[in-house]
Amino acid sequence: MDEVKVVVAHSERATLRVGDVFLKVDADQARIDVEVEAMALAPVPTPEILWREPPVLAIAAVPGTVLGRLGEPSTASPAVWAAAGAAVRKLHDAPLPPRPGGAGRALDELTEELDRECELLVASGALPADLVTRNRQVAQAALRPWTPVFTHGDLQIAHVFLDGDEVTGIIDWSEAGRGDALYDLATLTLGHEEHLDDVIAGYGTDVDRDVIRAWWSLRSLLAVRWLIEHGFDPSAPGCEVDVLRARM
Repeated sequence: MDEVKVVVAHSERATLRVGDVFLKVDADQARIDVEVEAMALAPVPTPEILWREPPVLAIAAVPGTVLGRLGEPSTASPAVWAAAGAAVRKLHDAPLPPRPGGAGRALDELTEELDRECELLVASGALPADLVTRNRQVAQAALRPWTPVFTHGDLQIAHVFLDGDEVTGIIDWSEAGRGDALYDLATLTLGHEEHLDDVIAGYGTDVDRDVIRAWWSLRSLLAVRWLIEHGFDPSAPGCEVDVLRARM
């Protein structure tokens, strides 16, 4: 029998790998509904769905290797990063999906959440007040109207698989929906600012880099306490706290 590997596990969901099969166990079936729907609509390679029996979704492993991981140097070439950017552009050019995603929340809701989180970060001592204040200022540039596109919503570099410079699969679509294109580009390059120009070259059109930097700050501010509470370390080298420090 193949070894059972725990890919990720916390109070909301867990993902197990058995050979070439991933079993995603999620307490919120609405997230799985979004994921299944998005993978069916996305014009980019996605995992094959093998079966679904709530609360479990079984998907096949995608071929290739990940673009990189947060907190680790990426060995991928500029051409590979550009290929990832081109795949993102293909997704953003697709017809809009039927529902908003994680990157598509109303501006007033997002602003309220960010301000509340900043207060909690300082009050709890999770981050220094000056670091929070500076990044809240930077994050303001992301809080503007945008034209919604089909976004992945959680486009971390570890969710993008390639073989050579060909994208072979993009995984984890539970936050997909209508959202801000620059949020996807920011998530893809979080902690890997040196590859932003390569991604934009593949994306095929110039973008507002200040807004991407704003999303780096905003996403990191919102993530720090959640990561700590779920057993992750946002202060590890190259991760969210370092992303915030880079804005100082």
